[in-house]
Formats: sequence, C-alpha cells, structure tokens
Amino acid sequence: MTPPHPRHRRALAIPAGMAVAASLALLPGVPASAAEAAPTLSADSTSSTSTSYVVNVRPGHGLPAHVKRAIAEAGGTVVTSYDRIGVIVVHSSNPDFARQVRKARGVQSAGATRTAPLPSAATTDTGAPKVLSGKEIAAAEAAEGQDPLQGLQWDLPAIKADKAHEKSLGSDKVTVAVIDTGVDDTHPDIAPNFDRDASVNCVSGKPDTTDGAWRPGAAESPHGTHVAGEIAAAKNGVGMTGVAPGVKVSGIKVSNPDGFFYTEAVVCGFMWAAEHGVDVTNNSYYTDPWYFNCKNDPDQKALVEAVTRASRYAEKRGAVNVAAAGNENYDLSSDEITDPSSPNDTTPGDRVVDPSECLDIPTQLPGVVTVAATGAKGLKSSFSNHGLGVVDIAAPGGDSTAYQKPEPPATSGLILGTLPGGKWGYMAGTSMASPHVAGVAALIKSTHPHASPAMVKALLYAQADATACTEPYDIDGDGKVDAVCEGSKNRNGFYGWGMADALDAVTW
Repeated sequence: MTPPHPRHRRALAIPAGMAVAASLALLPGVPASAAEAAPTLSADSTSSTSTSYVVNVRPGHGLPAHVKRAIAEAGGTVVTSYDRIGVIVVHSSNPDFARQVRKARGVQSAGATRTAPLPSAATTDTGAPKVLSGKEIAAAEAAEGQDPLQGLQWDLPAIKADKAHEKSLGSDKVTVAVIDTGVDDTHPDIAPNFDRDASVNCVSGKPDTTDGAWRPGAAESPHGTHVAGEIAAAKNGVGMTGVAPGVKVSGIKVSNPDGFFYTEAVVCGFMWAAEHGVDVTNNSYYTDPWYFNCKNDPDQKALVEAVTRASRYAEKRGAVNVAAAGNENYDLSSDEITDPSSPNDTTPGDRVVDPSECLDIPTQLPGVVTVAATGAKGLKSSFSNHGLGVVDIAAPGGDSTAYQKPEPPATSGLILGTLPGGKWGYMAGTSMASPHVAGVAALIKSTHPHASPAMVKALLYAQADATACTEPYDIDGDGKVDAVCEGSKNRNGFYGWGMADALDAVTW
C-alpha cells in the first residue's frame, strides 16, 4: 500500500549533495513536495459555501437558453462558457446542484470540480528546490560556447540537445505554453524568449489578461518557472540553456495560491493555448482533487469529459499536448492501483481503482504524449510511473545521486532549471521529464513548420532512441525488484518508444 502523498507529486525537491536524504525522499511511494504553498485565499473565491462545477452540453451551439435557465433554477451562476467545446463553468452553493442540473434537457454531464468549498482548503505543505548558491554558480564549469551553468546540465547530452544546438536552437515562431503554477517572465534566462500574448492567468476558469497575472506569487510554487527554463532558457551567456533555447515560451497559470489545479482552470488553459497559436503545451501536473477520475462516478466523469474536450480542441487547433506520467512508481497499465490521496482538497482515503477506467488527467487522455522520467545513468527514475501502452516516451527527470550519479562536471542527479527572482536550482520528477519532450517537440516543429500535431508526434516517436527494459529493475540495490517492465526494446512500459532525441529533431 502506498502511503499518502501531497498533490504536488509531479516534482520532487531533493537537496543535491545529501545522498542519504535524497535516497529516502526518492524511494517509490515516499512523498516529496515541490510546492511552496501558503495558506492564502483562492483568487476564485465567492463564498464559504459555494463550490465550482462544470456542466457539459453539446459543443458549438452557444449556451442554450433552457440550460441557462436550468442552471439558474438549480442555484447556479455561470462564470464563463466555452461554447466551442460545450463546457460551462458554474458556481453554486446548492450541494445538490450537479444532481439537479444533470436532469435538464441538453445537459450531457455535470460535476463538482472540488470537494472543498470556495476558497479551497489551505495547506501547510512546504518544500523547495535546491537553489544554487553564488559560490556554486561561480564554481560551475562550462565548455567554450556554452552558457555558464551548462556543465551542470547532464540532461542535455542525455538527449543530444548539446549537439542539436550546433545545428539549430529552434524557431522563434514556435511557442511552448507552460500550463502550470505561473512563470516569472522577468528572469534573465526566460525574458528573451517570453511570449506575453500567449500568456494568461486561468485560475478562476476565466482568462485574466492583466499584465503579469501569469506570474507566481512570492509564496507560490516555483514549479512553472523551473519548467519554462528547462524548455527555453535562452542561450545568452547567462545561467543555463534550455532544450530549445530559440523558441518562445508562455505562461498559462492554472494553479491557485493553495497549489490546486482544478478542472475549470485546466480547461481554460487548454482553450487559451488553442486560441493563441500555441504549438506545444507542457502539463506537469494532475487535475485536482482526484488523482484518478473514475468514469462511473458522475462528478468525476464530467471532469474527464471537460478536460478531454479542451485538450482535443487544443490539438485540433495545432498544439501537441505533452504531460508528465507521475511520481509514485505506479504501473498505469496494471489491473488495479490503490490511490490513498483522493480527494486531496478535503479528506483522502484509500480506494482501489482500475487505471484503464479511472484516469489521471490530462496524462492518460487520448492524444496526449505521456512522459516517463530517467536518471543520469539512463535508467527509469526510481519514482517514475510507468506502464506499457500508457508511457509514450522517456526523458531526463532526475533521480537521487545514490541511485544514478552523473558524470563530472555535473554534481547533482537532479535537473537544473530557472527559479523566480533570477535564480537557478535543482528539482526532480516526471515534471522535469515532460518539458524535455516538449522542448524536443518544439525543435521538430521548428524543423517542420507545417507539420500537424499528428506528424510532430509521429516524428517524436520515430526519432526516439529505443531503450530496452531494465531487468531486473532493482534501483536501490536491496535485492528486491522495484518495478516490472513489459514490452520490447522498441516499445515498453518504462521508456515507451525510447529516449527523446533532440539531434534527430533538427536533422530529420
């Protein structure tokens, strides 16, 4: 049985150089948090008894008058309506709202997006990346032509990004949207490549285009800023280098001040990306409050439907959607998984789910590129979820140096990224693997500007370096198998089609 873990399971914050502590924090099933959350009221609060819902109707016909009337009669107030996909965001203090409105003509599904009232429950979760000190920055060694911290980035040669950069840095006509906790666009490694027009705050479920609304607050998680730097930190003689340092990156903030990624915000994020010319979206999170959303539950079914419609619409409009596989060492192709963490905004309890029927969203949605993590030795990270037919591709996400130690001059087995306030630091998780793949997808789109999302994904998988199963997989060396890999060298549950290849992305 897996012990309960915090909702921020996409990134693991492990202090580099603390091998014993790191090994404990990265053992499968042991929680670690990347969020620095504060007990702040949500921006989308209305009243202490109100909660948020999605109501799904037939797409493309506006908000039908009879549905609008039924929402009002059930005690609901429409926040916004995404007519192109038929998803309506509603607030209501009526605890029976969803059941009542499901009976209305034209309503296909409806469900609460949370189990806590607005504002969401406060949290005392803490955790932070290992921030590079001035001394560490000064001591960093980089080869000629590299940014100062690039020698610490073992992950770039792991996917041949260093070689790719000799041929192409990517096109500034390509934008990758970081759907996450917010991006600090004032960071010197992010500012040169930031796409303000494609950035927004979607926390309430309705776009907030106020200048800077996409930035994380001082007490909010640095997660999105770290991800953005991994993708597109500029090759500008400052700090680190991204996988695709010539492309644009935008920030779509969907995480509220308490660190929850609720359905209405995620739907808004995909829709904004779709309507603003985004080529790739990175999704290093799961949609709260359910780790797995079971389609036999009417509320959870509605959430799956809403996010599915939004992600499909984004792909239809030209975006490749990339998502992290998760950090619990779960086999997502197994018959059952014990989920101890849901719902995570009130009181979680153990429940046994079938991951083919109860979905981690957006990770397991159709069309989404699902990314597993590897460490500095190229093995599946100790924490990374896996599963034949679920994992599509692998990329560096880091691991404890006790398990996978990098070659010098790199010193940490974790992944270097940008942090708010002009800083750099280490984090680990499938959260860090996903942006590597998003960056490679952006390089493919740069090389083939007219390629459809289907073609970009086909090239991504065809170019991946096939990686055979690690058997037996005993990452901690205690004589016990820690995970079982199924499949062939060309496609298996640990590495999917293989390791992402940035060099092929700019030469094929």
